[in-house]
Amino acid sequence: MYPVLFHIGPIPIRSYGVMLALAFIFGMLYVRHQAKVYNKPLRPFLFITYLLILGGVVGARLFYVLFHLSEFSHHWFNTINPFAYGGYGIAGLNLYGGIVTAVIVAYFYCRLTKISVLETFDIFAPAFGLGLGIARIGCFLNGCCFGTPTNLPWGVSFPVGSIPYYVFQNIHLHPSQLYSSLYGLFLFFLLNYLMKRKKFNGQLVALLFMIEAVFRFAIEYVRYYESAMYFSLGRIHPTYNQVFSISLFLLGLAIYIHQKRRSKSVNKLL
Repeated sequence: MYPVLFHIGPIPIRSYGVMLALAFIFGMLYVRHQAKVYNKPLRPFLFITYLLILGGVVGARLFYVLFHLSEFSHHWFNTINPFAYGGYGIAGLNLYGGIVTAVIVAYFYCRLTKISVLETFDIFAPAFGLGLGIARIGCFLNGCCFGTPTNLPWGVSFPVGSIPYYVFQNIHLHPSQLYSSLYGLFLFFLLNYLMKRKKFNGQLVALLFMIEAVFRFAIEYVRYYESAMYFSLGRIHPTYNQVFSISLFLLGLAIYIHQKRRSKSVNKLL
């Protein structure tokens, strides 16, 4: 755990912020490269990248606040106040909130500019895995998004003063952040490999949704959450992210089936 990399005067440069910035930069460079490879106009793709970054951050913060309303009760300005906790920066983001907002914003931009939505999303799909692989390293360095107790030999403990230590003391925990980072890099290489081999538009983004849904549903079992993120459904107690994962999987499956059938119909006509 190494939450602060260095200081510029009194301002701490936090590892999570640096890794998040690197995730956006490398993702943007990847999309820029793919736009050139597939002879796509660069300006709209770069603008979509900026929309995804802005929409992702705003949405991630908004969803975090919605799931932690009691934390901000009578202190609503703290939702956007970078000095609320005696330091610099805003703590607390929800990944799926960022994804939902970013996808909606990008979708409407593509429709307004008459750019193929699914073809565009296919180009951006591998960049999501790359960004996730980088950003989750920042989570590990920051000590957030930590796992549950484990006896496995690669379990990790966090130092005194960190949130994981406050919750579990020096008990060894699943390095859930590193699990997610390795998964993100695997997802990037897989989707990038499939990019030149895809058979129809929407194939990559559909696979992204389905694979991400399965992984996120599974990782929830070894990741710590406060009680606000759980709800009761009979005798089971899923997290809100697991419910969203099911919806995401069904969306990906619907896109895949629809586009595959459409592709076959077009090929028959030809």
